[in-house]
Amino acid sequence: MDPETHLALHQLRAADLRAQAEAHRLATEAKPPRALRSRVGWTLVELGLRLAASPRPALA
Repeated sequence: MDPETHLALHQLRAADLRAQAEAHRLATEAKPPRALRSRVGWTLVELGLRLAASPRPALA
């Protein structure tokens, strides 16, 4: 294979890989943080369970 052709193919492939890596990086940055979502979700579950539980008698 001609060295110039080989170099051109290599440069095209490298540019394609860089574009894919950049797209992946942008996609991962756009995801909302799961830790906060999970924490809020479990807090809502706990609140719902407390509301659904039978009320305790008031202490005098």
